[in-house]
Amino acid sequence: MRENPGCAASEPPQELLARVSSLAASRRCPLSREQYVEGILQGQRTILARAITLIESSREADRLLAEQIVEDCLPHCGDSIRLGITGVPGAGKSSLIEALGMYLIEAHQQKVAVLAIDPSSQLSGGSILGDKTRMTELAANEMAFIRPSPARGSLGGVARRTREAMLLCEAAGYNRIIVETVGVGQSETTVHGMVDFFMLILLTGAGDELQGIKRGVMELADLVAINKADGDNEKAAARARGEAQNALHYFPASPSGWTARAQTCSARTGKGIAELWQCVLEHSALTKGNGWFERHRRSQTRNWMQEIIQQGLLQQFEAHTAVQECKQALEREVLEGRTTSFRAARTLLDLYSQRGTGLPAK
Repeated sequence: MRENPGCAASEPPQELLARVSSLAASRRCPLSREQYVEGILQGQRTILARAITLIESSREADRLLAEQIVEDCLPHCGDSIRLGITGVPGAGKSSLIEALGMYLIEAHQQKVAVLAIDPSSQLSGGSILGDKTRMTELAANEMAFIRPSPARGSLGGVARRTREAMLLCEAAGYNRIIVETVGVGQSETTVHGMVDFFMLILLTGAGDELQGIKRGVMELADLVAINKADGDNEKAAARARGEAQNALHYFPASPSGWTARAQTCSARTGKGIAELWQCVLEHSALTKGNGWFERHRRSQTRNWMQEIIQQGLLQQFEAHTAVQECKQALEREVLEGRTTSFRAARTLLDLYSQRGTGLPAK
């Protein structure tokens, strides 16, 4: 069963108030592992959102429960197309994602999940932009699920637990997963390594100051979409598409066998949106046919395991009692020039492995 956000408006005020109170109470009431899994498999967006909140939690109890939920949902995952979308601020990423999402829902009856990674507040760590406020039509559709998550300093603006969130969305029946990155110039390698297709959104007249950003990301792109190709900007967008297409020819060939291309589109008018999705489907058909799709998914899973190991080791290192006792003193010695960063780091690593004897000799 899925909640329908559009039906609340016709309810009497008393019944609406009761339903809201009941929903608030259900959110406060802890759910069991079985209740989470059952709700996700039934496509209940509220429970899916609560499960992703568990995934993003730093509490150990929440993390353990989240891992169990992901494990239970794993047999129901994988039957999807994972699309990564990035671009410079102002390129219209959210508008294009909404246009693409509505096209998939209306023209293909596909369920769409959008994991939108927002810049983080330095004070609270929360999302600043809030993509639900920028994708109002898509957010109101019961076949869509939008989850804005704070980047919290993660490489490339990708939230720490985006991979697990993708798996839960797939288990909930969302077979079109879109990951939107911050797009403020950081390396987008992380999101490229977790999706099947990577799209870079550009716009005309952005200025030469963005060329360095474009080049680094264009090497990863399967498709460069020139957005806002409408009105007086249509001819300029066509020229930009030609320039991008020429630039793509200079990059090394993709191991997938796919030849990257550039296309124009307009999120405002909808022109070119169907062609963008057709490009994604062509890429999927090619890579599944030559076996690269499956090899790439397996490689992503292996890399994911390695990242989890690295994160876990770092957490254990930071929590180690001897390391905590000596770290500040060693940092002071490094800052004062009385020891080197290499020696201080080696001392802490020795303490962590219980081979060290204390601070370095003076």
